[in-house]
Amino acid sequence: MQKNQDWSSFQVTDAIFDAALAAVQQGRSCLLGYLGKINNIQEKEKAGLVSEADKASEDLIKNILAQKFPEIDFLGEETHFSENSPQLSASKKPRWILDPLDGTTNFIHQLPIFCISLALEVNEEIVLGIVDVPVLNQTFTAIKGKGAFCNGKKISVSTCSEIAKAFMTTGFIADDVDVLNEQLKIFNHFVWKARAIRRPGAAAYDLAMVASGVFDIYWEKNIKPWDVAAGILLVTEAGGVCKNYSAGEYNSFQKSIVAGNSAVTNLFLHDLTQIIS
Repeated sequence: MQKNQDWSSFQVTDAIFDAALAAVQQGRSCLLGYLGKINNIQEKEKAGLVSEADKASEDLIKNILAQKFPEIDFLGEETHFSENSPQLSASKKPRWILDPLDGTTNFIHQLPIFCISLALEVNEEIVLGIVDVPVLNQTFTAIKGKGAFCNGKKISVSTCSEIAKAFMTTGFIADDVDVLNEQLKIFNHFVWKARAIRRPGAAAYDLAMVASGVFDIYWEKNIKPWDVAAGILLVTEAGGVCKNYSAGEYNSFQKSIVAGNSAVTNLFLHDLTQIIS
């Protein structure tokens, strides 16, 4: 592959999809092998917990993909932090984006809401997304332009069009006081208006549930690309939209996200602009 090559004609082939799915399935087995047996837990600065399961899952998936497609670049959560690479930006050259264990705190406490998130980015857009939820035996997949699926069955976002009926999900990061205070302000507003709000603890899972029509809205701030890269493709391929807090089109390298069907997302954003203005 040439550095300045034009990738506009790049296609997600069956070989690429099958290899990505097989790598994630190996990652699933790895995580399940560690579940309930974690001995080494560390904290990353402003990035939550990390365990030997996170690292083992990433190493395994990264190596499998590198053997199959050595020409495709790689961005993984654990590799990124271990190499102290703070700059994150979109890539034109094909690149895997991996969160080997989204929901580490849940995993450590044996709450079954954790997952693997793997995306393929080409020309600064996500063209393939897989979110695998090991304990729940759910595998969500999407290829750009071909729809979104859970265990092979087509999924779609909800048809909810009222905030009062909306089932919402979000996340909280306590390491940034200003962001947390803003998040609590948003939460306080919508908890009185929406049907209910939940906080499962894994952004990729939240987005998969939005794509499935379970949740009507997901919002969060200070997320990382590996948290959401696969999930945003699931949502858009399931008929939904992904916006930032300013109501612009969202991409994986922005800091704020609101995802859902277009009707309830627009209503949410209307209130949001007044809350944080």
